[in-house]
Formats: sequence, structure tokens, C-alpha cells
Amino acid sequence: MTKDSRVVFWDFDGTLAWRPGGWAGCLLEVLDEHAPEHDGTLEQINFSMQGGFPWDRHNDSHADLSSGDAWWNALSPLLVKAIEDTGVERRRAEELAPVVRHRFTDGSRVWQAFEDSLPALAATAGAGWRNVILSNHVPELPTLVIQLGLNDVVEIVFTSASFGYEKPHPEAFRHALEICGQPSERWMVGDNPIADVEGAEAVGMPAVLVRREGKARYTASDAIAAAFLITRSTRGVA
Repeated sequence: MTKDSRVVFWDFDGTLAWRPGGWAGCLLEVLDEHAPEHDGTLEQINFSMQGGFPWDRHNDSHADLSSGDAWWNALSPLLVKAIEDTGVERRRAEELAPVVRHRFTDGSRVWQAFEDSLPALAATAGAGWRNVILSNHVPELPTLVIQLGLNDVVEIVFTSASFGYEKPHPEAFRHALEICGQPSERWMVGDNPIADVEGAEAVGMPAVLVRREGKARYTASDAIAAAFLITRSTRGVA
């Protein structure tokens, strides 16, 4: 990308796509299928996993986990514990943790792109903006983007699992900006007021809070509204 290019950085989960139930929903699907004797609930699994993901420790770098297997191996104790907490014995929980990985990263099952995501991406691309995904996510995110049919209008996919920093850490944004050639106009679009909005603004990038209410200078009800705001803006810098 050239220095004078215009780039929209999009968050993924909750912004362009979603998985019903999130991580807890995925574990519950695996348990229902492979350990139906469990006594877990969505709420209980969410509680068991609370605070255990890399993005819950966004002040810390994890560059040593930038390969797919290393990242998942580091997450495995959290998955095993959450499964154990549903009444499944440890050995069986250890066997099911890799099944969770396979299920969560399969974009052909359960994952859904929001109906407005593809039109929004097409709108920004048609207006001369490059679309880039910048997300706190799993190593397999680029494959998920392909499976959901968004890759034709997305040029690069940055997942925190692959470069070791989680939004809102400044290095997450700086890494993406550097690889993209330090675009002269740039925006961030995301559903998290801290990770996406405050994180982007801290490095001089304006941001749009999308799909939720919250404290932000720019807000949009959906991705199309965010694209409309950006393509009609002449700012592109905070």
C-alpha cells in the first residue's frame, strides 16, 4: 500500500460477523455433542472463561505465541478448565479442547456475516478506500474471512494471534499502519468502545463505534452507516 492510500480498519467479531453464543456457545455445542452428560450452561461457561483470553491481558505482548499451534496450546488450559467445570472429567476435557478449536474456526458452521457487512465493505472499496481487518482473534481468522465470503473486498487480515498484540495496545495499531504503508487517511470501525475506539484514537486514528451505544465521537447503527460516514468525510486523521 502506498503512503497516500486511504484505509478503513475493520474489527471482525461483533462488527463484520458474529458467532451465536461466542466462545461459550462453541463449548456448549461440543459438550452437547461429545459429552451430553455434562451439566454446564452458557452462563456458567462464560463465567469459567472470564478473564482468561489474551485480549483480557492487552497490556502484555505475546509475540512468542504467534504461531497457530503455540497460541492454541497456551489457550488450552482455559478450555480444559471450562469443560471440567461442567462436570466432565479432566482426561475427557483434554480430549475435547482440540475439538473446540476445530469447531470455533470452522466458518461453514454457525459463524455468520452481518447482512450489511458485504455491502458496507463494497461501498468503501468503491469509494477508493482499502478495507483491512484488524481484530483480536484466533490465528485462523484469514480463513474465516474467506469462508464468510468477505475476502474479495478485504485486502489484508490482521489477527492479534499472529503478531502478538491485542487492541487497544498501541502496537496493534502501529503494526497494522506500518504494514499498510502509513496511510494518510485512516479510520477504525468496531463495536468495542475501548479496544477499537479508544485504542485507535490513542494513536491518532478516528474511530466509529458501530452496532452499540457508548461514549464515542463517531457512532453508527450498522456497518453501512459507518461506511457512509467515512466515505463522506474529508478528515481521515484525528
